[in-house]
Amino acid sequence: MDLSVTDFNVRLRTIRLREVILAAIIAFNVAMVIVVFLPMFEGFEEYVFAIFMVLLILFFAWALRGTHGLKDNFSQIFEREYSREILYVLIINFIFAMFIVSFFATIDAFSNPIAEPISEMVEASSGYMGTWVFILEIFSAIILAPIIEELFFRGVLFNRLKIRTGLIIAMLVSSFLFAIGHEFGGMTSAFLFGMCMCIIYYKTDNILLTMTIHCLNNLIGTIFDFTTLPDILMEMPWLIITCIISGICGILILLYIYKNLKAFRSAND
Repeated sequence: MDLSVTDFNVRLRTIRLREVILAAIIAFNVAMVIVVFLPMFEGFEEYVFAIFMVLLILFFAWALRGTHGLKDNFSQIFEREYSREILYVLIINFIFAMFIVSFFATIDAFSNPIAEPISEMVEASSGYMGTWVFILEIFSAIILAPIIEELFFRGVLFNRLKIRTGLIIAMLVSSFLFAIGHEFGGMTSAFLFGMCMCIIYYKTDNILLTMTIHCLNNLIGTIFDFTTLPDILMEMPWLIITCIISGICGILILLYIYKNLKAFRSAND
C-alpha cells in the first residue's frame, strides 16, 4: 500500500494482495488463539469467523488511515443517480438468486427426505447456540461479511487483477473466486452478482456503493429465509410465476452486464 496517498479511493487501490493475505493469516491465528484461550468463547466456532472478520476490518481501517473522501463516498449513496442503480441491481439480483437457491434447496429436499425445513433448522440451531451466538451470526452475515467481501474481492483483488490482466478478465476472475465461496446452488447468482458489483465499483470508484447493495441483499435474504416464502414459491402454481419472473431478472442481469461492458470497451477504444 502507498501510505503517501491521501485520497481514500486511490489508497484502497494501492493495497496489494499479498498484504491482505498476510493480514488474513495473522487475523485467523489471532482469532483461533482468542477462542481457544478465553473460556467465554469455548465450543462456539462461529466466534472464530466473526473475530477474524473484525480483525480484517481493523486492518483495512489501519491501511486507509489518514485519508479523505469517505464522506463524499457516503453522500453518493443517497444521490438519485446512484440510489436508482443500487435499487435496480439489488432487485434483479435478489429475485434471480432467490429462485436459484430455492430451486436447489427443493431438489436437495427431495433427494434427502430426512432434511428438516429451514425454519426448523434455524429454530433448533438458535436454541443450541444461544441467543448471543445466533445474533452474532446474523450480524456477521448482514454487516461484517459484505464489508470484508467488498473490500477484498472488489477493492483489492479486482483492482490488482485489473492492472495485470485488464478489465474484463479481472471482473471474471474476481467474480468467479467470489462465487466459489458460496453454496453450490448460489454460485451462479453469486458470480453474476459479483460481476454487477465490479461494474458499479468500476463506474463509481466508490466501494461504499457496493457495500450498501451487498448488505441490503444479505439483509433481505436473511429475512426471506425466516419466512415460508421459499416453500410457497416452489409450489404450483407459484412455481410457474417464480420461474418466469426469475428468468426475466436473469436476462436483465445479463443485459446490464453486457451493456456496461460494451460501454467500458467503447470508452477505452
